[in-house]
Amino acid sequence: MSALVGTGALIRLALRRDRVLLPVWVVCLAGVTVATGSAVGELYGTAESRALLATTASGNPAFLALLGPLHDSTTAGGLLAWRWGVFGSLLTALAAMSLVTRHTRAEEETGRLELLGATAIGRRAPLAAAVSVSALACALIGAACALGLVGMGEGVAGSVAFGLGFAAVGLVFTAVGAVTAQLSATARTANALAGGALGAAYLLRAVGDAAGERGPSWLTWLSPIGWFEQLRPFAQERWWVLPLALGLALALVTGAWVLVARRDLGGGLLPTRPGAARAPRSLGSALGLAWRLQRGMLLGWALGMFVLGAVYGAVARGVEEMLTSNPLLAQLIARMGGSGALVDVYLASILGVVGLFSAVYAVQAALRPRSEEIALRAEPVLATPVRRTRWVAGHLLFATIGNAVVLAAAGLGAGLVHGLRVGDVGGQVARLVGAALVHAPAAWVVAGLALALFGLAPKLVPACWAVLVLLLVLGQLGPLLQLDRWAMDLSPFTHVPEVPGAEVSATPLVWLTVVAAALAAVGLLGFRRRDVG
Repeated sequence: MSALVGTGALIRLALRRDRVLLPVWVVCLAGVTVATGSAVGELYGTAESRALLATTASGNPAFLALLGPLHDSTTAGGLLAWRWGVFGSLLTALAAMSLVTRHTRAEEETGRLELLGATAIGRRAPLAAAVSVSALACALIGAACALGLVGMGEGVAGSVAFGLGFAAVGLVFTAVGAVTAQLSATARTANALAGGALGAAYLLRAVGDAAGERGPSWLTWLSPIGWFEQLRPFAQERWWVLPLALGLALALVTGAWVLVARRDLGGGLLPTRPGAARAPRSLGSALGLAWRLQRGMLLGWALGMFVLGAVYGAVARGVEEMLTSNPLLAQLIARMGGSGALVDVYLASILGVVGLFSAVYAVQAALRPRSEEIALRAEPVLATPVRRTRWVAGHLLFATIGNAVVLAAAGLGAGLVHGLRVGDVGGQVARLVGAALVHAPAAWVVAGLALALFGLAPKLVPACWAVLVLLLVLGQLGPLLQLDRWAMDLSPFTHVPEVPGAEVSATPLVWLTVVAAALAAVGLLGFRRRDVG
C-alpha cells in the first residue's frame, strides 16, 4: 500500500473540522492588514511627516527591535510593512504551527489516528494532509492580504510581495510544526518546541535589526521573520529572498517525511526518560502533581521572557533621542499606552507587549487540566480521593503565581540590562519588575476565562486562543485604528496602569483580580457539575 493512500480523504476531513477556524484566520488577518494600512496612511498623511519618520525610526535601535526597519515611507503599503509586518508574520506562523500539530500529533495523542490507521490510510498520509491544509491556509492568508492591499490602491508588485511574505513565513513554520510533531510524543511538547523556534526567530530578528551597521546585523538573515523584512514589500522588492523560505520549508518537510517512518505510531523520537522506581512523596498531592506537570513549561517561559526583556532593555536608552527629534512618534507611542518620560513611555509600551505574551502562558497553564482530560489521564486521578476542585486548583495556582514569575523574569531581564547601561541596576530592576507585575491581573482575567470555558463548555476552549489574538490586535493596533473606547475597554490590559512613568492606581487592579476570581470560580463550579470527558 502506498504511503500516501487516503491523503485526499484526510484533507477533506481536516477542512471539514476547520470549516470555521480557517475562514476566521484568513478574514481576520486580511482585515487587520487592510485596516492598518488605511489607518497608518492617514496618520502620516503628509510628505513631511513621512520623511521625518523615515529619518528617525529607521536609525533608532528601539524601534528597529520592536518593528524592524522602515524601507519605504512614501506609500501606505511601505508604512504598513513596517508597522504590521513583524506581528502579522508571527500570527501567520502561529496559525500554521497549530494547524499541523492539530492534525498530526494531537490526533495520535487522542488515539483517533490509530483508528484511522486501521483503514486504508498510508503511513505518511496524515502528515501530507496536515502540511497540505496548513499550506493552503497560508496561501489563502497571503492572497487575501494581497487582494485587500490592491483594493486599497497600493501597487500590485508590493501587495503581492507582502502577501507572499506572510505565506512564506507560514510555510516555514508549517514545516517546523511538522518536524516537532515527529520529535515529541505529546501535542503540548510539540507546540512548545515549535513555539520556541518561533521565539528564537523573533529574537534573532530583533537583535539583528537593532544591532546597526557595526553590530551583528547578519542575525536578521537567520530568521524567517527577518526574511519578510528583507523581501522589502513596496520598496524595490527582493524576490530572490522567497526561495530561502521555500528551500528551508522543503528541507524541513523532507526531514519530517523521513522521520515519520522511523518512529512508532503514538510515540516520538525524543527519548522519554524513565521515572524513578518510587514516586516522590510530593506526587501524593494535587499540587505536587501540578508542579510535576507544569514545571518544565514554567521554566521555559521564564527563561524566554528574561531574554526578551533583556533584548528590549538593551535598546531602551536610544528611544529618548529619537522621540525628542520626532514629536509625531512620541504621540504614536503615547497612543500605544505610554505616558510620562520618553524612555518610560517606551518601557511601558514594551511591558504591555510582555504582558500579552504572559497571558499565553497563563492560558496554557489554566488549560492543562483539559489536556489531561482529553488524554484520559484525569479520570484515574479523580477516581482516587482527590477532589475535582483541588485537582484544578493546583493547575490554577500556576496560571496565577506562575504568570507572576514569568512577568517578573521579563522585568528582571529588562531591568538588569537597562540598569547596566544607565548605571542604576538596583533601581531599574525594582522599577521594571514592579511595572511588569502590574500586568498580572489582566493576564489572570484571560486565564479565568479559559478556566470558565473549561468548566462550562469545554468544546469552546479553542476560543481562548482567538481571544488572545484579539487582545494582541487591540493592544498593538487599537489606537492606530482609532477604535471606539468601548472596543478598547474589552481588553483587560487597557485598564492596567501605564507604568513605569505613571501613578499606579490599585482600583483597576483590584477589579481585574475580582473578575478573574469570579471567572475561575465559575469554571470550578462548572467542572464539579459536568461529566469528566
